[in-house]
Amino acid sequence: MIKQDIVHQVIGRTGLPRTKAEAAVDTVFEGLKGALASGERIELRGFGVFSVRARKTGIGRNPRTGTEVSITPGKAVRFKPGKELHTLTEGHAAKNGSAPKS
Repeated sequence: MIKQDIVHQVIGRTGLPRTKAEAAVDTVFEGLKGALASGERIELRGFGVFSVRARKTGIGRNPRTGTEVSITPGKAVRFKPGKELHTLTEGHAAKNGSAPKS
């Protein structure tokens, strides 16, 4: 799914004109990006939680060559699915014959 698919869903469910639907979706995404940039935690009940966590420095390996690579400290966005989303993905995995991850 891409951003335009979300815009189309907003148009279909609300009947808003395309320009207003695009503006609404852009506003939501800009708000999310701004909150994450300032280190805030975003909790969307029933969907999940986005948070920014520190990434530690260390030594990694290039899987192709095996050479050591320095990992710089920084921050990374993490996503933890909510209970409802988690059960949806477990049900989807069971239908496809995959075992759920623990």
